Amino acid sequence: MTFTLYLGAILGGIAAGTALGYGIRAFVAKNKINSAELTAEKIIKEAQIKEKDLLLQAKNKALQTIEEAKRDDENRRKELRLIQQKLEKHESNYEVRVQDLQKKQEQLFERNNQLETLRGDLQKLKEEEVKKIETVAGLTRDEAKEVLLKDVEGLVNEEFVSRMRKLERVNSDELEKKARTMLSTVIQRIASSHSVETTTTSVQIPNDEMKGRIIGKEGRNIKAIEHLTGTEIIIDDTPNAITVSGFSPIRRQVARLAIEKLIEDGRIHPTRIEECVEQAKKDLAVDIKKAGEDAFYELGIPLTGMDPKFVQILGRLKYRTSYGQNVLKHSMEVGQLAGILAAEIGADVAICKKGGLLHDVGKAVDHDVQGAHPEIGYNIMKKFGLPEEIAYHSIGHHEDHPKTLEAIVVKAADAISGARPGARKDTYEFYIQRLEDLERTAMEFPGVEKVYAIQAGREIRVFVEPKVVDDFGAFRLAKEIATKIEADLKYPGEIKVNVIRETRVVEYAR
Repeated sequence: MTFTLYLGAILGGIAAGTALGYGIRAFVAKNKINSAELTAEKIIKEAQIKEKDLLLQAKNKALQTIEEAKRDDENRRKELRLIQQKLEKHESNYEVRVQDLQKKQEQLFERNNQLETLRGDLQKLKEEEVKKIETVAGLTRDEAKEVLLKDVEGLVNEEFVSRMRKLERVNSDELEKKARTMLSTVIQRIASSHSVETTTTSVQIPNDEMKGRIIGKEGRNIKAIEHLTGTEIIIDDTPNAITVSGFSPIRRQVARLAIEKLIEDGRIHPTRIEECVEQAKKDLAVDIKKAGEDAFYELGIPLTGMDPKFVQILGRLKYRTSYGQNVLKHSMEVGQLAGILAAEIGADVAICKKGGLLHDVGKAVDHDVQGAHPEIGYNIMKKFGLPEEIAYHSIGHHEDHPKTLEAIVVKAADAISGARPGARKDTYEFYIQRLEDLERTAMEFPGVEKVYAIQAGREIRVFVEPKVVDDFGAFRLAKEIATKIEADLKYPGEIKVNVIRETRVVEYAR
């Protein structure tokens, strides 16, 4: 019983506590709801107030923008009104000017008509005056014009010829004086040998008995030498000497070296001849390379970067001649002359020296390669990597008007080297042919009566018919003949052209 009461009391207390907690919770929740509602209403009111403020600000800005736009529009309208007023003013001025121009044009037309009328009257008066003059003079207008032109032409031609001769004489004297001074300074510093090369080479032997050994049994030794060297061995009555003949200097040199080796060795038979010829070719190759290196060294040109094969090609010129002149010596002489001339006139000395030395390098292989030696030399130098400014000299020294100053210097040096006395020698047939070509070229011009080539072809005298060629025509004819000779003929140095016109009147007193 007591436990039951105690349990009931506990349950009652639990129920009462539960009811009380629920009531308290409901009260607290209600208070929170009321507080949240109040906060929300406060926030809404504040937002409404801010919204009103923003609307007022926006309205104010809109009103300001509208007012500014109205002011800008009013300003623009004012500017447009001003521009319109200016245009109206210019338009009125333009109309006034147009009216003035129209009036002036009408006045010009009237004056033009008056001038035309006056011109017609003047023409009639002129024609009447001309007729009166023709009647008085007894000549027509064309006849009088022809007489006047002839008189004027004679006076003008005479004055023109005299002035041209005077100018040419003054300029020629001055230029010749300067050229002589420069060339004399250059040439006196070069000492070169005269042309002595021939197509034969002499080989000394110890005694005449050696001639029989060189010939050999039934001529087998001499035949072997001739076959292997491509030369002709001449054995005559000349004491202690035999002659090697051939157009190729290199082949003659191989034959000479081989014969000297055979004489020194003492064994002369076909097998030994073949060995000596091969050894002579090797020795000659070494000599050729040394000749090329010596040429570069003598002119002060560095061999750095120079291909040894190209140096050997240059050395081959030691055994090449042109009109009897040794081509390697000629090339070295041209290089030296070109360097000195370049220093005199301010051109590139290094390029002139190198171009002068290599300008005829094509002649080293022109017997083996097809084409002319200027193109061959140019291609060789380009193949071995030489620059265009150097390779061009191979072609430039054969052109009438080289493209560079250095090429002109090398061309002049080449002409000096080839034209100096004793540098070259011509065959009799070539000499006669050159004189005939000179005379034939001058005879092609009308009015030429006789032509004589004198001074070994360095001067021609042209006699003209005085009735066909006058003084002015003689002056012009000399120029034309010189120009044609320069264009058609090849010759060293210069050729003087003398045109002679004379009138001889003979009468006898009886």
